[in-house]
Amino acid sequence: MKAVQVQFAPWDKKYNFDPADLALRVGDQVIVKTELGLELGKVVGFIDLPASAEAKKAAADSADPAPVSIKKVIRKAVAEDFAKLPSAEAIKEDFAYCKGIIEKYQLPMKLVEVHYSFDDLRITFPFIADSRVDFRELVKDLTKHFGRSIRLQQIGIRDEARHCGDFGHCGRPLCCGRFLGELNSITSEMAELQQCAHRGSERISGICGRLMCCLSFEADGYKKMAEKLPPLDSEVKVEGRKGRVVAHHILKQTISVFFEATSGEPGGVVEVEAGKIRK
Repeated sequence: MKAVQVQFAPWDKKYNFDPADLALRVGDQVIVKTELGLELGKVVGFIDLPASAEAKKAAADSADPAPVSIKKVIRKAVAEDFAKLPSAEAIKEDFAYCKGIIEKYQLPMKLVEVHYSFDDLRITFPFIADSRVDFRELVKDLTKHFGRSIRLQQIGIRDEARHCGDFGHCGRPLCCGRFLGELNSITSEMAELQQCAHRGSERISGICGRLMCCLSFEADGYKKMAEKLPPLDSEVKVEGRKGRVVAHHILKQTISVFFEATSGEPGGVVEVEAGKIRK
């Protein structure tokens, strides 16, 4: 089954819907019905889901079964739909009000945006915090002021960067905002493999303060190239002399070999091309 992936806000995850008979493309705005009400979202991709029978069997075999059916897209959004959305001034005013209440209760949280459901029955306030926040009093005040259902959603700092946008060290717009669908885990091992960990965290971290997403782009390539080199601390022969591998230079496909001093040859570290090495 072909499903369409819809996202309601840049900081939110993607949700799967049945496109029905609609001819949809990435970038289209659509109206969908969720468990919380009507929403206007953006088509961000497509995915193949298991056939119904296979999905039911998988759900029966799973300890945490997922729903086997998905809701249909109601229709494409039209100009009249966008006219119903709150104005920039109203959004700014509501944002400022919520921020003021947060300061009133001195809550350790950073407000990111204001999101309104399409049916105007719910307002979502995404925020960032280092730990769990008791915002019960905040919700009470917001519910009383807006007269609608209030939802506070904690998001990650990488989601904030994707939403706000900026430019990376390369001078181009952030990858997370341009084309990355999922924000996968970036590990320090990736930086070590690409031999850039020594540059310091400031040089290999993005504006979100986390390791840059682009470290994952070439990780597989570096791994394959590293496999062509002898392991560190292994013994190799270079032009008849035995030495020990002390460093890799993956992009250049060379290694640094340490040779013990002998009566006829001086010792030291020499950089050698991988093709000249004998085990």
